[in-house]
Amino acid sequence: LSPGLTNLEYAPLAEIMGRILWSSEVFNCSPPDTGNMEVLAKYGTPAQQDEWLRPLMNGEIRSAFLMTEPDVASSDATNIETAIVSEGDEYVITGKKWWSSGAMDPNCKIAIVMGKTDFEAPRHLQQSMILVPMDTAGLTIERPLSVYGYNDSPEGHAEILLDTVRVPKENLLLSEGKGFEIAQGRLGPGRIHHCMRLIGMAQRSLELMSQRVSQRSPFGRTLDTYSSIRQEIALSRCEIEQTRLLVLSAADKMDKVGNKEAKDLIAMIKIIAPSMALKVIDRAIQIMGGKGVCGDTPLAHFYASARTLRLADGPDEVHMSQLGKNTVKKYAES
Repeated sequence: LSPGLTNLEYAPLAEIMGRILWSSEVFNCSPPDTGNMEVLAKYGTPAQQDEWLRPLMNGEIRSAFLMTEPDVASSDATNIETAIVSEGDEYVITGKKWWSSGAMDPNCKIAIVMGKTDFEAPRHLQQSMILVPMDTAGLTIERPLSVYGYNDSPEGHAEILLDTVRVPKENLLLSEGKGFEIAQGRLGPGRIHHCMRLIGMAQRSLELMSQRVSQRSPFGRTLDTYSSIRQEIALSRCEIEQTRLLVLSAADKMDKVGNKEAKDLIAMIKIIAPSMALKVIDRAIQIMGGKGVCGDTPLAHFYASARTLRLADGPDEVHMSQLGKNTVKKYAES
C-alpha cells in the first residue's frame, strides 16, 4: 500500500510540507486522512481496506474524523455521548459532533465515528469506532466551522448531526469497546505530523523575518543592526532547533519501542511545539509590521493554525497533567 516510511523518516517530510499550508493535501498527507489511513491499515478488515483504504491511499477520496462533541467536555474522551446501538444486523448511531475534520471537503466520502456501544462498561471500554459513509441517511452537515475566520483548508471542519444513522455491523472497526485503543494508536503518529508541520511553519517564519530585517531601514539603519532584533531572531532559531530535536527523538522512540513507551515524549512535543511556533510566528509578524497581519504573507494563517493546535488532539493542560503525573510516578519510585 505504501513505501512504509518510519515515523523518523516521515518527520522531515512533514516539516517541509508545513512550510506551505496546503502542501500536505497536494501530497495526500493531510489530516485527518493520514490518521484515518493508519486506522484502516492497522485495524480494518480486508473488505474495509479494499472499499476505503485503497481509494484514500490513491487520493481518489477524502475522509472525516468525528470524535469531538459540542455538549460535553471532549478533552476527556470518555465523556462522549454519541450512541452506537446494536439492532439486528445493523448499528444505529445517534448524536452530534463538531470540529469534524475533513467533513467539508466536497470529495469526503467516508467518516470514522467514535461513540459508545456500552454505557455500563468500564469507562475506557465503552467506546467504539465505526465507518459511516457521508451519504448515509440521517447524517447531516449542519454548518461549517471557521478557524479565526479561515476555512481551515484542507481539513474543513464541520458540525454534524447523526440522527438514527444506520450502517451494517461489518462497518465496526476492530470490535466493540476498542474505540479508545484505536484512538490512542491513531493520535500518536498524528502528533508527530502536526508538530513537524509546526516546525516547518516556524522555520519559514524565521526565514521571512530574517529577509525582512535585512531590507528595512527605519531611522537610517537596517533592522538587523539592532541588538533587540538580533536577539529575537537568535532566540527563534534556538527554540526551533530544540523543538525539532525533541520531536525527532519522540519519532525515533515510537519506531523503536512503540507509542505506549513513547507516551511521555509524545506529550512533551504536543505541549512544546505549538507554543514554540506561536512565539516565533508572533515575532515574525511584529517585525513584518502591517504586512504580517494581512494575506501578503502566510504568517497570519500560520498563527491561526498554530493556535488551533494548542487545542486539537487534546489541550495543553491535559497533556501537562498526564505528563506531570507520569513524571512524579517515575522519579518517586526510583
